[in-house]
Amino acid sequence: MNSPMTDVVMTTDIKEYPLARRGKVRDIYDMGDTLLFIASDRMSAFDVVLPNGIPGKGKVLTQTSLFWFEFLKDVVDNHLITANVDEYPEDLRKYRDVLEGRSMIVTKAERIDMECIVRGYICGSMWKELQQARKGGSNTVHGFEFPASLQNSEKLPEAIFTPSSKNDDGHDANISYAEAVKLVGQETADLCREKSLAVYNAAAEYARTKGIIIADTKFEFGFKDGKFILIDEVLSPDSSRFWPVDSYKVGQSQPSFDKQPIRDYLDGLDWDKRPPGPTLPDEVVRASAERYLEAQRLLTGR
Repeated sequence: MNSPMTDVVMTTDIKEYPLARRGKVRDIYDMGDTLLFIASDRMSAFDVVLPNGIPGKGKVLTQTSLFWFEFLKDVVDNHLITANVDEYPEDLRKYRDVLEGRSMIVTKAERIDMECIVRGYICGSMWKELQQARKGGSNTVHGFEFPASLQNSEKLPEAIFTPSSKNDDGHDANISYAEAVKLVGQETADLCREKSLAVYNAAAEYARTKGIIIADTKFEFGFKDGKFILIDEVLSPDSSRFWPVDSYKVGQSQPSFDKQPIRDYLDGLDWDKRPPGPTLPDEVVRASAERYLEAQRLLTGR
């Protein structure tokens, strides 16, 4: 198997800079005016970080985001400064083995505390909410009136912006646009909606030509010196639902380029979805790793 699959990085220890945050996937170090983002190979499911990671996952997330930052730079600016370890401060270069391919230095931004979700297809939590609404005789969810004939996984007449509250513990909640305005203000909410839809539509059109449907995705934005920018990761298999075009069928759940093999395996266990999580078998790890790599290959050509 090729080199991105050989090593698993579960945690990092960069002694020269304080650890600002260790999330479910990323270790973020404070470098003063900038941040060092390192995408580990940690895998979470049901908001629980599992004991063993997915080889190469952090590199896939980083390389996919880097591709999109470049592709979308004319749509919205972003926080990337560099992902070239040769351009990092000298005291970081001794960590090259850990940093190469899975890290980037980004500018600090004032984060907008809202998840900016765009849905081009009805699925996941929105489909469940629509089914619930239909039991009460309605086709309206969060202010959106859906066609009465709309089926699971069907393409929406146009992409919709469905924000959620931002919670660092992972328990985000879908909110209406009116609630988003209350949360971040009218001007910022309007900017988030406009740029989220523009980014999604540009990316979805491109991805379709590469054999991938972007069913939905989530973005994070912030302000740097008053300028609105895209931050965190973008359009990776962790933040997006990628479906293969060639097996897409309306009216059912779709196979996806993400941790579906892991979810399927865990759903078959007698596990209460609370820590500690179970160790994943090698074949499940391998199946998920291959999906991540395939998504990167199709989208970026590398």
